[in-house]
Amino acid sequence: MSIAKNPIMPGFYPDPSICAVGEDYYLCNSTFSYVPGLSLMHSKDLAHWEQIGNVLTRHSQIPLEGADHSQGLFAPTIRYNKGTFYVICTNVTHGGNFIVTAENPEGPWSEPHYLKDADGIDPSLFFDDDGRCYYIGTHPNPDGVKYNGDWYIYIAEVDLEKWELKGEKKNVWNGALKGCIWPEGPHIYKENGYYYIMHAEGGTGPEHSVMICRSKDIWGPYEGNPKNPILTHRHLGQDYPIKYVGHGDIIKTPNDEWFMTILAVRPLNRFTTMGRETFLAKFIWEEDWPVVNPGVGMLTDTVEINLPDWDPTKDPTSYTVRTGNKTTLPGTDKDYDFASMKELGDEFLFLRNYPDDLYKLDADGLKLKLQADDIKAVASPSFVSIRQQHHYFRSTTELDISSLSAKETAGLVLLQNNLYNLRVEIDATMCNMIICKNGEDKVVGSTPISGVVKDGIVKLTILVEGLDVKGYAGDEFLGEAEVSTLSTEVAGGFVGCCIGLYASGNGSEGGYVTFKNFTYKDETKR
Repeated sequence: MSIAKNPIMPGFYPDPSICAVGEDYYLCNSTFSYVPGLSLMHSKDLAHWEQIGNVLTRHSQIPLEGADHSQGLFAPTIRYNKGTFYVICTNVTHGGNFIVTAENPEGPWSEPHYLKDADGIDPSLFFDDDGRCYYIGTHPNPDGVKYNGDWYIYIAEVDLEKWELKGEKKNVWNGALKGCIWPEGPHIYKENGYYYIMHAEGGTGPEHSVMICRSKDIWGPYEGNPKNPILTHRHLGQDYPIKYVGHGDIIKTPNDEWFMTILAVRPLNRFTTMGRETFLAKFIWEEDWPVVNPGVGMLTDTVEINLPDWDPTKDPTSYTVRTGNKTTLPGTDKDYDFASMKELGDEFLFLRNYPDDLYKLDADGLKLKLQADDIKAVASPSFVSIRQQHHYFRSTTELDISSLSAKETAGLVLLQNNLYNLRVEIDATMCNMIICKNGEDKVVGSTPISGVVKDGIVKLTILVEGLDVKGYAGDEFLGEAEVSTLSTEVAGGFVGCCIGLYASGNGSEGGYVTFKNFTYKDETKR
């Protein structure tokens, strides 16, 4: 028996899609303007996960020039059929809906096949018993959008040799509720003699929900479940600790248990800083309709799973063991000694299509190029990060300041997006703690670097305590800031905060600044 603890993927892992292949389970999430694109996780017990790579690792696969922080890659779906893995996704900034394939989920994945005439967002694939493949996605009301979020779910057959839709595009469903907004994230399943469309509606915020309808024919007509929504937290009040529940995908285990992955958030004082996370729920079938967490009807802290407990750090066949722990496990403490690393783990994230010489690892550490763009540019700034995965954590770095000129800066940044972030940074003379709100910087505290540098090295610390953040240079306290502005509710968008290293020439390109290490430690009060 394995027991999953929710969320199963803490931090910024939204729009989860899952597929089962024998005794293995694969989970894929949205990444928007972050690269590599579409994180890919693996598990054997649905409770313990390892990252086995990212679907889109080459810039040719993921054009993101000019993409806003919450544009780029939306809502992937991962599926497996006859020896091939498929991921279908929308690049809302460049190219639209596309499919990539791989024989091994660890990659390499193909170049994107953009689907002609597949408009809209949130695509999914369904492989029927007769060998046909169908596309399901969403697009604006074909009769004209009457209000914001007036969209339809449509189905079309897919030609996987020509990579295009064929035949009729049929609008089959526009949501379970009258006048609903944003019917999205649809998936097709076949069970109990029915075709089911499971989808989200209400928008990916406080009114989010999971709905389902069914038909004996894939083209419909579809009937809604009279018990819709089958899962939501929108009725539990604004201060319930888990909110925004929706966007589900389902699988069946070899033991005939059914499970759903769903996104949800864990706000503090109604502010969500970690973004949308991946949760797990169990469901059963009653009267040929799914009942999620029967007897409870909402997400639970833990989920019992009738599968053997699995530890990716001890399984010799796991990606984690085979790569010598190259990539750290989700939700764990991180301690990166860059001088001893030959490559960065798969958990590291950059922004957009960064240059090949952005960084390098050598015996001195991680050398990050001082590019002209700063962290507030909608570009590819010198920035490398990991996801914030706890409400309480401490992150540190040690860096060599000897190469910095007067106007160059480098340091630690807690980033919600380019306009909302918090930085502890140094220049040639000072160390500053800065909060950025709607693009406007405010210095919270400063100290001369002469008092905190030892042998040319300065240690910087960001301590996150819920919505309060403290900054340190060496052992010296710089200041404190309240960071509710680094939340979805204030900053907007679809992402969560990341914590990382950055550098900037602030208008001109320079050389490299060397970071010796980078740590992330869970400081949750137990």
